[in-house]
Amino acid sequence: MIHELSNPVVKTLVNHLRESKTDALRFRHIVQELARLLVYEALKAETVEEQMITTWQGKASFGFIKEEDLLFVTILRAGLPMIESVTALFPKASSGFLAMKRDEKTHQAILYYDRIPKCKGKTVIIVDPMVATGGSLCDAIAVIKSKSPKKIISLNIIGSPEGLAVLEQKHQDVELYIAQVDENLNEQMFIMPGLGDAGDRAYNTPE
Repeated sequence: MIHELSNPVVKTLVNHLRESKTDALRFRHIVQELARLLVYEALKAETVEEQMITTWQGKASFGFIKEEDLLFVTILRAGLPMIESVTALFPKASSGFLAMKRDEKTHQAILYYDRIPKCKGKTVIIVDPMVATGGSLCDAIAVIKSKSPKKIISLNIIGSPEGLAVLEQKHQDVELYIAQVDENLNEQMFIMPGLGDAGDRAYNTPE
């Protein structure tokens, strides 16, 4: 199921990402803020467990999300600002990394690096700024499903209707939270209006 955020703060931040004058530092900062807003929404129904802590009035029990059961996975390199943001919120959570390269002729994703820890029994949260054709995300989900997670959630900033339709067809059991669904893909399979190459813009990589 796909959940698009409707908050005007989210929409404003996404539109700042679209601006060509937004430099790499501010681009990464906005991506980090959007990742936080997405994870707040994605985990709003998460079960909390009682833990005894020491407060200013002595010991008392309060509810906490069990961070150790969370595993954040990013697709390099565009997702790095997102994983930095969400793991700062949940420092006891684990992290995993996948690296994929898009074949510019076939537009298919090629996996060449898999560094994901054990997933069994964990809630795996994929963080990646863009869903264009949906190929990279679907491939990442397939890799993770082979490792027997409890469930999979995807956090994304922008996506195309075409890519999201592919995801819904192939992985109906995955919950996806997205800041903005854009208009369409162009002939080169880029999101329109989009925001350019998120990895290049985040890290000032020249074309």
